[in-house]
Amino acid sequence: MRLSASLLALLPLTIAAQQQKPLGENLQSWLEKAKSYLPNAATAPIASTAAKAAATNVVPLTKDNWRSVLTPSTSDPFQGPESWMVFVTGGNKTCYGKCAAVEKAWNESAALMAADPSSPKLASFDCDKQPVLCTMWVAAAPTIWHIELPIAQPDQSKPATTVHIVGLNTTTTTASDIVKIHAEKTYAKRPVYEGALHPFDGWVAQYGLLMPLGYVLYVFANVPSWAFMIVISMGSRYMISKRVGGSQAGSARGSAPVGGAPPANEPAR
Repeated sequence: MRLSASLLALLPLTIAAQQQKPLGENLQSWLEKAKSYLPNAATAPIASTAAKAAATNVVPLTKDNWRSVLTPSTSDPFQGPESWMVFVTGGNKTCYGKCAAVEKAWNESAALMAADPSSPKLASFDCDKQPVLCTMWVAAAPTIWHIELPIAQPDQSKPATTVHIVGLNTTTTTASDIVKIHAEKTYAKRPVYEGALHPFDGWVAQYGLLMPLGYVLYVFANVPSWAFMIVISMGSRYMISKRVGGSQAGSARGSAPVGGAPPANEPAR
């Protein structure tokens, strides 16, 4: 009885200690404890369940829908900016086949964040499958874009869209690391993304040039260098031939007599 009473006395202290831990650490520790009670053969269904949860809670982005998806879901200016986390991944071409472990961590974190109402909204795209969108954003894989979408104010003014880009390690990133990006605001350690190529506020986007630029960069990235050399060689040869032909015609006109040659049967004067 005394032992039980002692344990009951320590229970509030244990709960208080758990509450002092960051949310990301608690979620990750709960997940690891759940895994420890299961045999190794059961980890595959867990990964599959996490992938299904991610597919349900994560919005896939394309070059055609990203603007409509990344729009505040409310027009109430008192709600503050709406937070999004966009996971950028890739395959063999854009991630060199090294993004599988990060994708697994992302799926687990998406399942964890789905249970937290304060978590941001989630989206993702694959640079191998959405190359134009990847070049429009000038994005690299694997990264997470933490985006604060502003809500228009009563005077119709719109604050800037705050973007932080967080790089992910392809071998050491865990679900806890991804959860901490928003839960502990580790994204704030990264500089705010600014400049002409900002997908929301840059002058390229303001003038509607983001999509054309994406296609141009995509072509330049995928056309082999020898094709550019052939085009440049043909263009230079054409310009040289035009210049040489023009100079030869001018010299021929300059060598002819001004009045023309006299007829053969007419004596020269």
